[in-house]
Amino acid sequence: MNARDLLNLLESVRDGKLPPLNALEQLKELPYKDLEDFARVDHFRALRRGDPEVIFGEGKTAAQVAAICQELNRKGQTALVTRLHPDKAVQLKDAIPDGEYYPVARIWLRLAQPWRDRGRGEVLVVCAGTSDLPVAEEAAITLHALGNRVGRITDVGVAGLHRVLAERPRLQQATCIVVVAGMEGALPSVVAGLVQAPVIAVPTSVGYGAAFGGVAALLAMLNSCATGVSVVNIDNGFGAAYCASLINRAPEPTNATTP
Repeated sequence: MNARDLLNLLESVRDGKLPPLNALEQLKELPYKDLEDFARVDHFRALRRGDPEVIFGEGKTAAQVAAICQELNRKGQTALVTRLHPDKAVQLKDAIPDGEYYPVARIWLRLAQPWRDRGRGEVLVVCAGTSDLPVAEEAAITLHALGNRVGRITDVGVAGLHRVLAERPRLQQATCIVVVAGMEGALPSVVAGLVQAPVIAVPTSVGYGAAFGGVAALLAMLNSCATGVSVVNIDNGFGAAYCASLINRAPEPTNATTP
């Protein structure tokens, strides 16, 4: 239940269209739903944060993921699963046939309502190299699921600066930019120096030994001399997308009326 749903419920009670006891039944499970001691599905999160709970797929069985998704769907909320192994995705498809799996991003998604644009503009996901695509796609699919128009710019790393410079018009029109890079992690600084929009940098674990599994890129991004660069954890395309979505989010209209 999000803020709009709650307002509609309260207005239905106020207008005599819904008995108070029926409204109470709908509100009973608003804080959370306990699922057999392995999960407490946070139905209140959509009201608090504007988006429903997101499921981290690693470490959960396919049956557990399916049960959480079905509970979210039961309450009319979108089910988004990150880091889901393809084998678990096949099992999840059997349980919920109308969900969609994105293998590069390792994301499974079932929208609760038809997609609508909730943003002020376009969020760009900029990828330094093809090897960074899994993290970039995790960001892009998450942004789409959260109601953002998403653009992609791929393989524009600093080894060939002319490639990213050729995209300056698109970069300068974006509301927010997620930049995904491994190796030395220099691309976010380059992009931030070209635009006014905030840049969210995502270091990836791509690189040879001295890249230290993404630590070198992480430290480089944290030490960026370009202004307006924020940094998330290594390989955390989801976290970057969520932040970018909050930046891009347009104010939600409400149906509330003053008596």
